[in-house]
Amino acid sequence: MRLIIFLLSFLFFFCSCQDSAKSTESTDNQEETKDTTVSTVANQYTLTPFEASTAYSDAKLERISMKDGKIDFIVDGGSSYELGQQTPDAPQKNCANSAKGQHIHVLVDDKPYAARYTASFNDLKIEAGEHRILAFLSRSYHESIKTNDAFLAIRTAIDQSGSILKSEKITNPMVWYSRPKGTYTGKAATEKVMLDFYLVNTDLKNGNKVKAEINGEIHMIDNWQPYYIEGLPIGTNNITLSLLDKDGNLIKTEQNPISREFTLAEDPIEKM
Repeated sequence: MRLIIFLLSFLFFFCSCQDSAKSTESTDNQEETKDTTVSTVANQYTLTPFEASTAYSDAKLERISMKDGKIDFIVDGGSSYELGQQTPDAPQKNCANSAKGQHIHVLVDDKPYAARYTASFNDLKIEAGEHRILAFLSRSYHESIKTNDAFLAIRTAIDQSGSILKSEKITNPMVWYSRPKGTYTGKAATEKVMLDFYLVNTDLKNGNKVKAEINGEIHMIDNWQPYYIEGLPIGTNNITLSLLDKDGNLIKTEQNPISREFTLAEDPIEKM
């Protein structure tokens, strides 16, 4: 009798262990399947690198001064760059192009840029106080010239009269948002939208990266160049740029991350 009871107890214990093992295996398989599903979700938006643009490798933005609200740049266009002229390959780029030609992008702190088509102007109001100013030479289709000589990045103090009291170079790594900006209308303008940003004191060759969150969807960028964004919806869109170190950590620097909204709109004539 004792032997029978012992055998029944052993069989009950053995079956219980088998059920527990199956339960654990089933849970593990579910977790693996869940992870696989998440990792294979397709992106809504695609980023495609620009083809090489007109280089302007010897164009220089040499100096900025500001006196009584008037801003003056010294621009050395080198062999071919000239403010107000159309960039030769603009028709091939299939993106927003300025009819006024090549220009300077002027960014003050984390605000959207102002485009200016001459080296001197007095219609850009900058409040008195301390500011970060980035200025760079741009092609007519708003793509920045990404060379060591084509930009100026300074910290500055401006007085009540609109004059620079002091300035010094920015030395910490920073990402500045440039495009997309404003409203894009019509099929041709909205199918491909240029993403362009400006880096100061880093070029991503040291392992740093830019994280671009497009309407919340994450794209990691490890090469500093412009990109076409495709698949954006009509309406308001948002892009957030973050400068990360080689380990994927947010670099502790000013205006990092930085965000912008822009709008894509249908052309009423195209809808008819």
